[in-house]
Amino acid sequence: MSVVVVGGHTRNIGKTTLMEAILRSTPELDWTAMKITQFGHGVCSANGEACDCDTGEHLVAVSEERRNDSGTDTSRMLQAGARRVLWVRTRQGGLAEAMPRIRKEAATAENLLLESNSVLRFLKPEMYLAVLDPGVADFKPSALRYLDRADALLTPDGRLPERWEWAGVSASLLRGKPVFALNEGELPEELRGQIMSRCRNSAKMPA
Repeated sequence: MSVVVVGGHTRNIGKTTLMEAILRSTPELDWTAMKITQFGHGVCSANGEACDCDTGEHLVAVSEERRNDSGTDTSRMLQAGARRVLWVRTRQGGLAEAMPRIRKEAATAENLLLESNSVLRFLKPEMYLAVLDPGVADFKPSALRYLDRADALLTPDGRLPERWEWAGVSASLLRGKPVFALNEGELPEELRGQIMSRCRNSAKMPA
């Protein structure tokens, strides 16, 4: 099994769009897709409803997406061609408690495509792809923490500006990394080739 992780510096900048593009462009990898949401981002870990409470009663919840027409992020992944899509919810800072369940689900996957930054604390994927939008100033601490591990960056126009408004983001973290345009639809061919190569090479390695 190979693991590819998609992250981004804030919400609503195209992480799910990239997940869809990977799923559409590499169907031969027979992906299981997983979205990880940490409770405290306005979503209840118990039922996925909008919520600001923190009772501590629901540490981990996992649900499988069954519909491909509801318009949710997980539904979009299923429609894009994932063999299976799971939504993992856990309280903020409690991802460690979710990792046994994540690893159990991953064990049944041909290849695993994960949407999360924080999971990099526990996994070393074949590739980590970071979605960046220089027009949005907010930058999650988790995204900054792992930015140096990104294998490629995706931005709206396939470029990084000479200057940006991201506090604490040094140019040295981004220098030398390949940058691709994030578009709806299929992946840039070069990026597709990199994903295919790394996943196939990993699959050939002895355990």
